[in-house]
Amino acid sequence: MTAIDNVIAYREGQAGLDVNGSDLVAVMGGDNGFLRLVAREDVKVFGDLRGKDISVYSLTTGYAFVLMDILEQNGLVLDRDYKTVASGGVVERYQALVARKHAATLLISPFEVMAKAQGLTQLADASAAFGNYQGLVGSVRRSWARDNSPALVGYIRAYREGVEWLYNPANREEALALFMKNVPNATRQSAETSYAVLLDPRNGFQRGAVIDLPGVQTVLRLRAKYGKPQKNLAAPQSYYDGQYFQRALQK
Repeated sequence: MTAIDNVIAYREGQAGLDVNGSDLVAVMGGDNGFLRLVAREDVKVFGDLRGKDISVYSLTTGYAFVLMDILEQNGLVLDRDYKTVASGGVVERYQALVARKHAATLLISPFEVMAKAQGLTQLADASAAFGNYQGLVGSVRRSWARDNSPALVGYIRAYREGVEWLYNPANREEALALFMKNVPNATRQSAETSYAVLLDPRNGFQRGAVIDLPGVQTVLRLRAKYGKPQKNLAAPQSYYDGQYFQRALQK
């Protein structure tokens, strides 16, 4: 499970690593990224970020492109109006933000829920900024998929069943208990808030693990704009192989 942008970056040689990713492909959907721009409590509007440091994992990743585009939509340009600071993955960025080391960062759920509970400010929701956006997908090498088709089909089928289990209201209490058991420092309140976010009927986990191809197009647009070296990227369908998903739907 990884961001579709990572699949595209490896396929197109924009990942910054000497790895052959030419046969990587997405095989199922996951979510829309659950991306939220969260800032310190003294940052109330986008203009308050001028001259500040904003933490990222890397400027070569798709989620950084989401951050940069949201800021650009609101009149802020990298290096002119703000600087970025590498601060690790989402856990590290969350911890740095809570410690008020940086002015803002892009978080994924449920970290923005826990951040807001500590008085921090949510400035933007990527779903509202972009509409369709494909975040996580199930991804494999085509060669591995050919050799392990039954396992892959079984995984997709089990994942689909797991998502539907979560969406079933009868399983709500057990789902909340699992959340509190596995998310550090989670409270009942943060679990309930996260449940509402992650299982939102419109913007929650993708029902049935169906990939959002218009959302992949948004990812491609951002990568074409910010990715280095710049390249002409293929159509969304080029990065998705639906044959294993279709087999998973069969009885």
